Amino acid sequence: MAGADGTLRFDWSVAEIAALHDLPLLELVGRANAVHRAHHDPNHVQKASLLSIKTGGCPENCGYCPQSAHHREVKLTRDRLMAPQKVLAEARAAREAGAERFCMGAAWREVRDGPDFDAVVEMVKGVRGLGMEACVTLGMLKAHQAARLAEAGLTAYNHNLDTGPDFYPEIVTTRTYQERLDTLATVRAEGIALCSGGIIGMGETVRDRAAMLQVLAALDPHPESVPINALVPVAGTPLADRPPVDPLDLVRMVATARLTMPRSIVRLSAGRASLTREAQILCLIAGANSIFYGDTLLTTPNAGISADAALMAAIGPRMRDDEDCQATQAAE
Repeated sequence: MAGADGTLRFDWSVAEIAALHDLPLLELVGRANAVHRAHHDPNHVQKASLLSIKTGGCPENCGYCPQSAHHREVKLTRDRLMAPQKVLAEARAAREAGAERFCMGAAWREVRDGPDFDAVVEMVKGVRGLGMEACVTLGMLKAHQAARLAEAGLTAYNHNLDTGPDFYPEIVTTRTYQERLDTLATVRAEGIALCSGGIIGMGETVRDRAAMLQVLAALDPHPESVPINALVPVAGTPLADRPPVDPLDLVRMVATARLTMPRSIVRLSAGRASLTREAQILCLIAGANSIFYGDTLLTTPNAGISADAALMAAIGPRMRDDEDCQATQAAE
């Protein structure tokens, strides 16, 4: 299939992407790994840290999100915007733990000018001053606000599409799909990298998943970063009773994202805590080259730091113990 060899394309059809997604698994992962190795260092996995800098009370009604003010049965403490100095202390700790990228999320529908946005700009400058990449997710924003973030040195802006355009109204009704696309265009116009992906396991079809990737892969250039999330059901949200995502569905989605957007960083994001070490490694083989590091992702559980340290050790060079070394010497 043209383009599945790692050449850049911006004209994928939904049918083509769905056909890739549904290839025999070993064929799909093999193709994706070849493309991944052609465009990326297969041994480098970027570690990113994600912090909720303002939690709860969001006026959007996203069906998956515990931070929505519409989901009153969710047990979540609402917190005002954190002080910049506290955020930067968290960023330093993340850097000490090995994170290269520090992401900050505020439960806002849109950015509003004023002291809170001024504080976020200060946070961005501070994170960049630590030598880390800085990413924020703040909802919709205007051109002059994107310009301020760019001037502060913002590396990337996260604004997920969540799912394909046809299924989107089943998940969110307080914001349109076009408004999400407009936000991405506003960000890109200021030269800020895009971080945009979606969530599987919300009741969507394979075609819906392919449609989301088609929208992203039609952007020229492709988003620099594509998070692939598995739904983490939270009690009190409309999607609380959704069944767990099959880990191989996540592998397929990662591989398909890699084939359609060869140069993008594909981020193995929410839902990773439920995966075995081996399933995570299969996702990395299929083309993921970033994980979120830390015990939580905004308000949902994430794989712990000790578990991630073990994961990194497992995929690193094999360290032979004394017995192995002695056996090698004896053979020589």
